[in-house]
Amino acid sequence: MKISQKFWFQLHGWCSLPVWLIFTAVCLTGTVAVLSHELTWLFNQNARAYNPQNLPAKPVAELVAAVQQAEPTAAVTSVMVLEPYLVTAVLFTTETMPAAIAYVNPYTGVVQEINPGINFISFMRSLHGWLLFPWQHSYSLGYYLVSAMSLLMLGALVTGLIIYKRFWQSFTAPKLRLHQGKKTVLADLHRLAGVWSLWFLLLMSLTGLWYLIQAVLWHNDVEFYYETEPMSALYVPKPVSDGVQSAPAMIPLAQAVERAQQFLPELKPAFVAMPEHPRDYYRISGYGDSVWFDQYSYNVWINPWTGEVADSRVPAQMDALETVMSVADPLHYGTIGGLWTKAIWFVFGLVVSGMAITGFMIWGSRTIRGMAGRGAAGREATARVDQAMAETAAIQSRTTTSSTTAGTVSGANQ
Repeated sequence: MKISQKFWFQLHGWCSLPVWLIFTAVCLTGTVAVLSHELTWLFNQNARAYNPQNLPAKPVAELVAAVQQAEPTAAVTSVMVLEPYLVTAVLFTTETMPAAIAYVNPYTGVVQEINPGINFISFMRSLHGWLLFPWQHSYSLGYYLVSAMSLLMLGALVTGLIIYKRFWQSFTAPKLRLHQGKKTVLADLHRLAGVWSLWFLLLMSLTGLWYLIQAVLWHNDVEFYYETEPMSALYVPKPVSDGVQSAPAMIPLAQAVERAQQFLPELKPAFVAMPEHPRDYYRISGYGDSVWFDQYSYNVWINPWTGEVADSRVPAQMDALETVMSVADPLHYGTIGGLWTKAIWFVFGLVVSGMAITGFMIWGSRTIRGMAGRGAAGREATARVDQAMAETAAIQSRTTTSSTTAGTVSGANQ
């Protein structure tokens, strides 16, 4: 049984339009999130890492010390090393600021801003990732909703290729008819954008599908990524009692980072997590010798009491799911090639967002016209029925009148 072109067009529309507003919002917020770091640099001068004297970057430990000097009660939890033109973000807590971020110039060590709450980068990633829906235990309905858009995008991609016959001709002979009306222009733009964005749509669909699978794994407490076990309490030094109880001191952060880089020379630290409790470790994560993996793919755990390497993890040790998790973000957000690839992802994000809008306009115009056509046809059919009924009634009336007249004449003759 051959499926009609009309069926594929309707299916293509329903793959996008029932949740058109959410789909468009996800596309637009994702597009902005790709360049959220650069937009922060553009609109917030305190986020810029000025380096007029071309100084080398300071060690992470010095930046943490600068924050602790500016905020003596700060308990630093982690450090995020961003792009070279951006500040280093030092996350800390105090009694009055439960989740603060200090912007520290990595070249001068100056604390340029203290943000007491969520910043623009985190806001856009959260808005795009789960629409700011609350998290309950290990899942968020918003995360499910956003990642499920990948199924609709994949459906729209497949049905669009079925509808658009010989789509590959748009690569060699693109057609854009600007003088044949609004409808024709929108249709040509939609088709051209779709064909030239095939690779991007497929990439977003597949990475989004992974995020949906990841949400299901999280929700069901399936451990698909590696985490080192906390150290045994037997190896945690006990407080020394010499008249006064005193807690043992952990090794300095500088020593932990230095030891990690000695152990894993290719490690470029991008995220440093402080020990959360006495059995925890310093965790130094970062990039390595592959651009395909994210900033959490190369890891070294340092014992905070002895300075020894407790564990390590690199991409070569990852299983399939952990590998997919580590490459999904760079592919989804376009960080694999730095600013240039992020700019490409941004442009194609705008194209896909525009496709969502033009697709809605095309589908809406055809649907409204179809409904109007069906309404006109219905009204015409009703008018014809009414006319037929009127004509039938007139004929019956004439027949009755003729019969009555004939009867009267016949009675008179008798």
